[in-house]
Amino acid sequence: MTERLLIPAISTLAMLAVLLFLGTWQMERHAWKQDVLAAIAAAEQRPPVPLAAAPPMLARVRAEGQFAPISALYGAEVRDVAGVPTGGARLLGVLLRDGAPPVLVDRGWVPVPTPNVATGPATIDGYIRPPDEPGTFTPADDLPGRRFYTLAPAAIGRALGFPELAPFVLVAMRPPPATGYPEPAHTMPRPANNHLTYALTWYGLAGVLLVIFALHARKVLRP
Repeated sequence: MTERLLIPAISTLAMLAVLLFLGTWQMERHAWKQDVLAAIAAAEQRPPVPLAAAPPMLARVRAEGQFAPISALYGAEVRDVAGVPTGGARLLGVLLRDGAPPVLVDRGWVPVPTPNVATGPATIDGYIRPPDEPGTFTPADDLPGRRFYTLAPAAIGRALGFPELAPFVLVAMRPPPATGYPEPAHTMPRPANNHLTYALTWYGLAGVLLVIFALHARKVLRP
């Protein structure tokens, strides 16, 4: 009888080892993601520092300069405006700085058609965002209409006539202007942390596997 359990036992042990490994790996990912989220929360509480030439991603910074009299739109997002669903996008501006490369600034959400927004001298408090890569289903950029769907400073800079843009994006976080637009970001982005759920799933499957093997063994060994 016990010979009939040998192969199922070996298979169960192999699958159990894989499931426990996956569960433990997800627990490690959960701890790492918790550290990332804690670092982001701490960065939000720190005062912004002057924008350096090569700032780390998600750093809180402050930049001074003057907005060029040209802008563009990024993405598409519907928001509730006075109870009315309103289509809009992120307003992109080019901040010109003395003695430093211009910076592409995500100034915040605006409805489309876009209202008039201030240009000229500005001080921007925000965080550093890395460039995007287009995905499989990302729409093509509308270069003549200055509407972009991939937040890539190099490509956007060339389209706007600023090929020397810094290789990152500054996302504004200051309170909105008196006119209400553009509406800047309220918080820094936070990655999802579902790893604990994944870990419990793998550990749960390991438990189910043991129960199934125990029931099988009981049937085989029953006199």
